[in-house]
Amino acid sequence: MLQQLCFSKWLAIGIAVSVVFMYCLAQNDDDWQYEDCKLARAGPPATIVPIDEESRNGTILVDNMLIKGTARGPDPTIELTLKDNVDYWVILDPINQRLYLNSTGRILDRDPPMSIQSIVVQVQCINRKVGTIIYHEVRIVVRDRNDNSPQFQQQQYYVAVNELTPVGTTIFTGFSGNNGATDIDDGPNGQIEYVIQYNPNDPTSNGTFDIPLTLSGAVVLRERLNYEEKTRYFVIVQANDRAQNLIERRTSTATLTVDVLDGDDLGPMFLPCILVYNTRDCRPLTYQASLPELTAPARVNPINVMPPIQAIDQDRNIQPPSDRPGILYFILVGTPEDYAHYFSMNVTTAELSLLKPINRDFHQKFDLVVKAEQDNGHPLPAFANLHIEVLDENNQYPYFTESMYEGFILESSPVGTTIADNQNLTSALQIIALDNDIEETKDPELHLFLNDYNTFFTVTQTGITRYLTLLQPVDRELQQLYTFSMTASDGVQESLPVTVNIIVIDANDNTPTFSNISYNVKIYTDMRPGESVIKLTAMDADDGPNGQIRYEILAGDQNDFIINEQTGHIIIASGVMLSVGRSYALTVKASDNAPLAQRRSSITTVYIEVLPPNNQSPPRFPQQMYSLEISEAMRIGAILLNLQATDREGDPITYVIQNGDPQQVFNLSRTSGLLALGKPLDRESTDRYILIVTASDGRPDGTSTATVNVVVTDVNDNGPVFDPFLPKNVTVQEEEANAFVGQVRATDPDAGINGQVRYSLANFNHLFRITSNGSIYTSVKLNREKRDYYELIIEATDGALDVRRTTLTLGIKVLDIDDNSPVFTNSSYTVSIPENLALGTVFLRLEAKDVDLGSNITYGIRTQEARKFFSLNKFTGELSLLKPLDFESFADTDATFTFLVEAFDISGTMPPGLATVTVRIRDMNDYSPVFSKPLYRGMVAPDAIKGTVIATVSAEDQDPPGTPASLVRYKVDVVQFPYSASIFDVEEDSGRVVTRVNLNEEPSTLFKLIVIAYDDGDPVKFNTTTVEISVLQPSVIPRFTQDEYRPPPVSEGAPKGTQVAVIAAAALNQTIIYSIVSGNEDGAFAINNRTGVIFINKSLDYETVKNYVLRVQADSLQVVRTNLPVPSKSNTAKVIIEVQDENDHAPVFTKKLYIGGVSEDNRMFAAVMKVKATDKDTGNFSAMQYRLIIPPIKDGKEGFVIEPYTGIIKTAMLFKNMRRSYFKFQVIATDNYGKGLSNKSDVLVSVVNQLDMQVIVSNVPPTLVEQSKDQLIGILERYVQDQIPGAKVVVESIGARRFGDGYSEEDYSKSDLMVYAIDPQTNRAIMRNELFKFLDGKLLDINKEFQPYLGQGGRILEIRTPDVVANVKKQAQAVGYTEGALLALAVIIILCCMPAILIVMVSYRQRQAECAKTARIQMALPAGKPASAPATNLYEELGDSTMRGYAQQEQQQLLRPALLRPEELSMESGIDPGQEYYGQDYYSYEHGYELPQYGSRRRLLSPSGMYDEYGEVVVEGDGGFYYSPQGPEAEWARKKRIKLVVDPEYETSSTGEDSAPESQKNRLSNPNIQTNINGNIYIAQNGSVIRTRRSCLSNSLKVTSPVRLGKHFKKLDKLAVTHEENVPLNTFSTGASTTDKLNTRPCSVSFASSAIDPDNMATKSGGSRLKSTEEQESVVDNEDIKEPLELPSDHTQSDDEELWMGPWNNLHIPMTKL
Repeated sequence: MLQQLCFSKWLAIGIAVSVVFMYCLAQNDDDWQYEDCKLARAGPPATIVPIDEESRNGTILVDNMLIKGTARGPDPTIELTLKDNVDYWVILDPINQRLYLNSTGRILDRDPPMSIQSIVVQVQCINRKVGTIIYHEVRIVVRDRNDNSPQFQQQQYYVAVNELTPVGTTIFTGFSGNNGATDIDDGPNGQIEYVIQYNPNDPTSNGTFDIPLTLSGAVVLRERLNYEEKTRYFVIVQANDRAQNLIERRTSTATLTVDVLDGDDLGPMFLPCILVYNTRDCRPLTYQASLPELTAPARVNPINVMPPIQAIDQDRNIQPPSDRPGILYFILVGTPEDYAHYFSMNVTTAELSLLKPINRDFHQKFDLVVKAEQDNGHPLPAFANLHIEVLDENNQYPYFTESMYEGFILESSPVGTTIADNQNLTSALQIIALDNDIEETKDPELHLFLNDYNTFFTVTQTGITRYLTLLQPVDRELQQLYTFSMTASDGVQESLPVTVNIIVIDANDNTPTFSNISYNVKIYTDMRPGESVIKLTAMDADDGPNGQIRYEILAGDQNDFIINEQTGHIIIASGVMLSVGRSYALTVKASDNAPLAQRRSSITTVYIEVLPPNNQSPPRFPQQMYSLEISEAMRIGAILLNLQATDREGDPITYVIQNGDPQQVFNLSRTSGLLALGKPLDRESTDRYILIVTASDGRPDGTSTATVNVVVTDVNDNGPVFDPFLPKNVTVQEEEANAFVGQVRATDPDAGINGQVRYSLANFNHLFRITSNGSIYTSVKLNREKRDYYELIIEATDGALDVRRTTLTLGIKVLDIDDNSPVFTNSSYTVSIPENLALGTVFLRLEAKDVDLGSNITYGIRTQEARKFFSLNKFTGELSLLKPLDFESFADTDATFTFLVEAFDISGTMPPGLATVTVRIRDMNDYSPVFSKPLYRGMVAPDAIKGTVIATVSAEDQDPPGTPASLVRYKVDVVQFPYSASIFDVEEDSGRVVTRVNLNEEPSTLFKLIVIAYDDGDPVKFNTTTVEISVLQPSVIPRFTQDEYRPPPVSEGAPKGTQVAVIAAAALNQTIIYSIVSGNEDGAFAINNRTGVIFINKSLDYETVKNYVLRVQADSLQVVRTNLPVPSKSNTAKVIIEVQDENDHAPVFTKKLYIGGVSEDNRMFAAVMKVKATDKDTGNFSAMQYRLIIPPIKDGKEGFVIEPYTGIIKTAMLFKNMRRSYFKFQVIATDNYGKGLSNKSDVLVSVVNQLDMQVIVSNVPPTLVEQSKDQLIGILERYVQDQIPGAKVVVESIGARRFGDGYSEEDYSKSDLMVYAIDPQTNRAIMRNELFKFLDGKLLDINKEFQPYLGQGGRILEIRTPDVVANVKKQAQAVGYTEGALLALAVIIILCCMPAILIVMVSYRQRQAECAKTARIQMALPAGKPASAPATNLYEELGDSTMRGYAQQEQQQLLRPALLRPEELSMESGIDPGQEYYGQDYYSYEHGYELPQYGSRRRLLSPSGMYDEYGEVVVEGDGGFYYSPQGPEAEWARKKRIKLVVDPEYETSSTGEDSAPESQKNRLSNPNIQTNINGNIYIAQNGSVIRTRRSCLSNSLKVTSPVRLGKHFKKLDKLAVTHEENVPLNTFSTGASTTDKLNTRPCSVSFASSAIDPDNMATKSGGSRLKSTEEQESVVDNEDIKEPLELPSDHTQSDDEELWMGPWNNLHIPMTKL
């Protein structure tokens, strides 16, 4: 059995071994089946292939996946499918294992918005034999094509640059970051370079600015700016990418507008400024001034300078205007050298002042140089010349004493006759011309000359009085009036012309003359007597009586004829009978009417023949001679004369002008005999006509004649005519005053005054003058350089009323003298030259000009030191280099050489002109950059990502630091190793060699890269080095287990050394070294380089850094030792560490003190203000919960409440009649919803009403005001704070504007903003009137600041009183009308109240008697131990009951006071306990809160039940006194016990110091003195313990009744006394006991706190605070303790006096009138 069992056992073992053996054989035979689906190639498992973006559809991505197995044929071994083929970009050919691009209907775009940078798919291979699945990753890298142009973020960029900006300064960096151009392409295609392009519209822009660092785009100033030449540049900036193929590069442009700001680079310039042609330089300027010699300074100061001296800064637009300098003026030099004794100049106004009179015998002129410079020390002053002429004494204008002269002369006067001043010729005409320069008693020695008729008249040349004399005879008959002007000259100045009229008086020098020697007349026998025979006419040219003619017949008339002696008319005498054949010869005489001795006469013969009557007599004219004067302006056709003749027979008469009118000027009617004007007259051609007129009846002998003398009178129809033969071009020398220029002459053919000519100048009156005879002189010194030619317009006018004028242009050429120095075209020259400039090279050409003619300018270097280095050609002005310059030899980087050059005229006498030349030596790049190594090595992973740092090259340049030549930059040489340059790059500034693309290179490949280091010098110099880059084997590159690590968040409070994360990487047979390569700049973390443990290295702060992204790298020890780390995809990982916030910051309120207000009429729970606290923590740690620290006010409630999570403070009570009260409390903010840290702030709330408010009325709707409420209130608050620092303006309401009667109407187009202001110093509202003054006085300024918020036209219309206040004032005014009725009503009320007053007094005495009885009962109390420690309240409660809420009925217990001794109780309440005491409306306020003022409405509590039972005072074992009310329930009574606490008397004085007398201190120290204890403990009616003090009144005061106390308070009332105390909430010290001996000390009513230092005790003068009744206020404050009110008195008290005490201990009430 045993053997059988063993056999079975071994058989089973054999079978098992066989099975195992056979399985192994089978397994070895089937291993080839598992090779399917594996890659048939070596290397990384992933297949990475590149493809260009926008490749066409069907592009082969992978030609063969090289996966083992076959998918074709009837028996495929593998099955290939695509997985994770997002958007189906890849198509798989499973048969050929080929991948294609699927871009049907779309474009493979690497750039946004598609941003397809790579496509990753999984080729799933299923081994159909064994069922295994292998995934092969195919990563298709989309290579970028340069298909996008750079795009600027803006088309216009702007920068403002001061013109003083140094060359080389970077003026614009606005293209950096994302502000410039961006290119969404990748690699070089997306890298931006900036260059400045030529702008045809602004050709100088590309030369003025440059972008040397093309990648950064920083614009650098290359040439000096000049605001005066150009104020704006338009720079075209081109952005291009850096594609490898230059042809494929894309560009875009933007415009950079560069505004040049004016800088203080120019000095002043004098005005007026006349620019030199093609320059910005002013021509030399000379100011002119003149002053009389020996003139006192007071008469001429300030001296009138023409033009006024004024200089301005050429930099006229320096911003801000406050930086613009002022101008200072000085007299630099001058001739004569003692000019400073005579003149001074105001430094700021340039006013020239005379210091003392000048004697012209010593100084005839002064030539000064005026200097103007800026008051900021600018080194470029301006200069101008000032010429001062000292005038001779005789420099005043002469003048005539009369404005017109009239003289008379007889026409027969001989030559030399003096002109008389009257027609009687009794006195000579006196002409007086004076000169103010000469005393009136002296001969001024003036020269008088006539502008006309100087051949007829002359004037005497000497004497004060001058006379006119006759030079040639005058004939009145030719010219009766001579009018001319006369001028007086002193040789320098001329007088104004004066008019002289010479009237020629007639002399009888003409004989009456008949027109014919004889006359033949025929008469007929039938003529009747009186009939006319002939009318004779004789002419006499004389005037007056000398010209009046008388006729008489001397002989031959035989009394048959008579003649009219006035008219010369001969008629037939009466009674004469004529007979045929008779003849007569009449001798007729014509004589004038002159005096008999002077009378003249002539005779004629009239032959008369008598004929028989027939019809053969000729017509007869009325007179033989006619005389007629007509104006030459007579119109054509005017009737001049009626020449009608008569014929005896009545035959028709024919009239003809026989002779005297050859031009047929006159027309004579043939039938009527009317003579008319036929043609225009011209006196200047014919001034007289003698017409012979005939009248004929048609018969041969029927003709008679008459003579008509026509005199043509003058009109002003001709203008003056200049003499054409005088020269029209003249010359005058410059710099000479009163120089003769030339003379003109004009004539006028008109007669009399119409022909008199006067001269004047139509232009250049300030430069030239003309005399009355046409002579022209210079008025001032001319400057040829300013103007060398003048066209002077001379005007000649006649003397008629209707003036005629003629002008003549006279050319005046100014001749030159040498009076100017050469002037350079620029006052300063700046040129830049290279330091290696060849010797003798001309680098600057200077040019100076001398405005004088014929100047020969030569040049020279004035600075001696500069002559060693530079040479200046004295003829051409070419400046060349004489000695080599070395930039490095200069101490500073601004290598400049400044020197003076001069230009002078060889033939001239003026000083040379100067200019400044500044030569800037430009560094010429002496050294090339030098690499620190000739060969650099680096290693890179075969799959390194783009931007991987491989190595760092470094080169130095020995050129001076800070110069462009010392700035080294790097780039890759793309020519020598183009493939290496396509996958590797070097950073331009740092020299770090990085991968340009994501690599996919074969391991062990060695690349060579040529790196060029170049500088920015001139010329650019460079050097090269080689970088060998080895591609590592993947096996030696560690691989992290994760690409990204996210450890749990670490608390910001974690200590240093706390482990944060553990990273791990592995490599084949390599020791791994870990490091943090980025993200740990502040060193917050450290890593164990062997274990990979990351731990905290320094304290964390969540509020500073919320998370860290660390880039860690794992390298093999072999690589680390070479100091060439090799970042790759696999050996770098990201570690994201989140910092967890902790509650380590307490809340912070936005304000330390919140100020607000509440109106008296506010409802319950009305919002007052909102407080806010912030917390740097996050989450719940920053979530606030607010609460108030405020004592209860009423029924256990609080006056204010706060919404715990919003911070809105609301009212919790009504504030009726509490104006001028305020509340101070604290608000506490606790984070984490009330569970975390806390902070507090103070809150001040003041009670106001409309008496404190003002209404601001504006012309905009209320909604607009509401929108900008915060901004508007901020503006108002700022103006109020100007007067009261820290004041707070609060908005009460915003509504429609109210207007009309009683403000009952509303206008919603306007608004009322009701505001008030709180003063933080007084804690109360600012008075309404003061608020009005603060705002109304600044209304214009407030409106300006309101404008942006109220909109266009929005403004404040007015600031007015609130509606309620205004209505109350109206009602108060109306009260006056019913004063009588109110007075009567008051009398009635008083009479009715008298009985009630008596009843109250009786009840009052009864109540006091009861109180006194109770007090005597308490005197039997035993003495207890004194209080050893200060109590925190006036009472201590035992048990679990409270004594709060005094208005509750169950707590209104009656406790009788302990009448230990007749002492005065503390009168803090001012309420008589014998009266009905007030309820909670008045007394339910905690300490520190203001109470209603006296006179408020109060509710009385019934005293019923108060005296029903008495408690008792017991002494416990601890020696303390306890009051226990009586009652059946002992437990209840025990819980209601109240401990009586001793309050030491005189604990502090009014000064906060221990003021108790020494004897009193000793008594206080004895705890066994019962009087000390009993004298200080009282129990009020409400159960509170009251501290009392010994009577402070004198012995004479008897306070036995309220009447006496009332008298005492009346005294106080007369003084308007009130008392306020601030008592800390529930914090009082135990007062000291008093004795009977202290009855002379003034009474003090006070609470003293043991919790407050003496320094905190408020002190008031006299121990009290006095205010008027109107100002009586309560203070709501729990900080300060006011001093006691001292009430001295001269009365004493007795032991049986009643008590006077207040019933409430937790109460502070100002003492008011009872």
